[in-house]
Amino acid sequence: MNKFFALFVAAVVGLTGIARAADAVPVPEAMVRATSKEVMEVLKKESLPGNEKKLRDLIEAKILPSFDFTRITAQAVGKHWRDASPEQQAALVREFRTLLVRTYSTALTANKVQGIDVKPLKMGDADTDVIVKTEVANGGNQAFPIDYKLLKVSNNWKVYDVAVDGVSLVTNYRNSFNQTILKDGLDGLIKALSERNASAQAVKTTAK
Repeated sequence: MNKFFALFVAAVVGLTGIARAADAVPVPEAMVRATSKEVMEVLKKESLPGNEKKLRDLIEAKILPSFDFTRITAQAVGKHWRDASPEQQAALVREFRTLLVRTYSTALTANKVQGIDVKPLKMGDADTDVIVKTEVANGGNQAFPIDYKLLKVSNNWKVYDVAVDGVSLVTNYRNSFNQTILKDGLDGLIKALSERNASAQAVKTTAK
């Protein structure tokens, strides 16, 4: 598995759902603190390996609502996004979202998150673009930093990029996406993502 995603998914459980700010704690920071505890408790109680449906339900309910997948996909596709038709854009978002969900469900069973240290966030009342910094303890290995980039959209805060040890999720995919688009076009990228998702599904079905 991509090492970047193994680390990313080990930490992403710390940023799920929308939480209300307590006292003077900025909403993005409160969002991380208030919900990381809830998800960690679920992960400790549930026997996730082999229970793919429950794991996917957890991801759908607790992780995905916090992410702006349209913005993330647009940034990963880069300059080619504006050349995509509405139908192509919708397909790209759908397939990329599915890819991430399957990556999460696989990596969550292989990584043990033991603690998430959320750093205090300093922001002004007018700020709409912030970075919440965290440090994740993972299965006895050396803790590593995760930076969540959030944008305020219609009074809600959404993640539009994540950096693990300084490596951006968007940048991590933009290079490979660009190579595929230059070779096979936007439809080629959609096809490649679709086939990758179908292959992953077939492997899981066969393994049952």
